[in-house]
Amino acid sequence: MQKQDLQLQMNIEAVIFASEEAVTLQTIRHVTGKNLDSGELQAIVERLNFEYAATGRTFHIHRIAGGYRFFTKPEFGDILKKLLAPKIRRRLSQSLLEVLAVIAYNQPVARSEIQQIRGVSPDYAIDRLLLRGFIEVRGRADSPGKPLQYGTTKEFLDLFHLSSLKDLPKLREIKEILQEHEEQEYLTQHDGKEKPSAENFQEEIIQENEK
Repeated sequence: MQKQDLQLQMNIEAVIFASEEAVTLQTIRHVTGKNLDSGELQAIVERLNFEYAATGRTFHIHRIAGGYRFFTKPEFGDILKKLLAPKIRRRLSQSLLEVLAVIAYNQPVARSEIQQIRGVSPDYAIDRLLLRGFIEVRGRADSPGKPLQYGTTKEFLDLFHLSSLKDLPKLREIKEILQEHEEQEYLTQHDGKEKPSAENFQEEIIQENEK
């Protein structure tokens, strides 16, 4: 490999590594000053991934949400969950996740529709999700008052490691995953302790959702 080509490969690697979101072809062109096409960029990424695999690295570059990001290999998922779980809980509370799920599966959707599905006002959650860039305004509904409608963004896809909305799991799968997670988390928190009453358990859920 020529020195110039190696430098370009290193530059692209550095840009993807340093970014906190998926890096698009347009961004790489802008930062490196090279007018690469998608095929050339993909070839460089594949060459980098080959080198990572050959040297036994725990990560690779993955195409996602219209760009590229570094990901650790799936076999390290269990240990990383222990590291990332507290951070994820701080970023998105249960109420925010519920509103985000309603928007993801029903977009474009208005506040009144979200409230009808959840039974409580989504105003706070929508404001927080807009602030964090996970949702955006998609226009106005063709109904009285012309309410704003919301949809998810590329940041949403990036957060949940989805290439597109077509990769969203089925609602049944979501329910099973959440139920399994909640049961495991509950058992872990109360391992070796006296089994709490139903009232205490309900109170814990309410307190968690209000955080």
